[in-house]
Formats: sequence, structure tokens, C-alpha cells
Amino acid sequence: MILMSVFSSTLSSLAISNASTENLTKFSSLFAKWNRSINLSAATTADEINEHIRDSLYVVPHLRGRGRVLDVGSGGGFPVVVAAICLPSCSFTALEPVHKKHAFLRTAARELGLTNLDARAERLEDHAERDYNAAMSRATFDLDRWLRSALERVVPGGVVLGFEANRREDLTVPIERHAYDLAGKTRAIVVAVRPG
Repeated sequence: MILMSVFSSTLSSLAISNASTENLTKFSSLFAKWNRSINLSAATTADEINEHIRDSLYVVPHLRGRGRVLDVGSGGGFPVVVAAICLPSCSFTALEPVHKKHAFLRTAARELGLTNLDARAERLEDHAERDYNAAMSRATFDLDRWLRSALERVVPGGVVLGFEANRREDLTVPIERHAYDLAGKTRAIVVAVRPG
């Protein structure tokens, strides 16, 4: 199957086990099914969904060994479901206040056997926990605002990850930028570390 080979290539390039391929393919199908009914995302074709999954895979190497991970604005599961599939030893908390999207995340966790994914119908400002090893968000907040606010949610030495579609020179916290190519476009995972 072409979809599986595309995932396999990306997984291999990021040193992620090909054991994830089957569940990533199941997630793609589940997302497409739900998206037709409740509009999880503007991605409607298999190629568009596949691109979101591939984009989400680039966060995985930055989460290895991080233990507890917070994902905010989890929506259709990009990147949290993808990361939970690839990193079964990490524990993921997904905050999504929109109930239909929260229901999708719970269904994805159940149908894909992701016991490491806890989807909650909460907003960040209502979430009291501040002891995560990593926090991430994709296209939910302004990147600079996200980095600054999420540093308060991670332990000293913890990381905050954001996705950068266009290079920003106005970020107000120190970051590392990890660029990659996705469908001919340069993107980056931006990493901020909480001092400690």
C-alpha cells in the first residue's frame, strides 16, 4: 500500500519503529471517517490527511524519554495521537475543549488501543497540572505566546514544542529550531527548554 510506504519512509528517516505503521494507517482511516461527519480539519483527501500525519511525526524524536507530555488544542489528534502511537512508553494528556473533537480523541484512543492517551475536555487555563516533562501544540496559538505560556506547564529542564510553518524572527524565548522538508515546504519544530 502506498500510504504505508510513505509512513515507513518518514518513520525510517526519523528512526521511529515501523511497528507504528499499522496504527498510523488505522488512524488515517478513522480520521477520514469522522472528518466527513464533524469537520475535524480542512484536510479531506487521503493525501492531505497523510501530510498532517507525516508533519506530526517530526515531533516524536523530541519527545523520546520525556515521560509525561501535555498537548493543547488537540483537535483531530495532530500531533498527539501520532505521538502516542509512536511512543507507547510516554503518557499523553490531550486538552481539547470542543466536545465533538474531544469525543473523537477518546474514540481514537479506544479504537487504537492507546492506553497512554488521556483526552480531556478542558481549556489550558482551566488545567491545573504544571508538572509535565514536555508540552506541545500545533496551530492552536500564536507560536511566541504558546512558548511563553507553556514554559510554566513543564518542570525545570522540560521542553515546549511548537510547529513553525514560516520562520519567525520575533520569538521572545530562547529556542532551538529543527527544520525539515514536508511536501516541498520548509517547516520546523521549535524547542524551548525551561531553565532549571
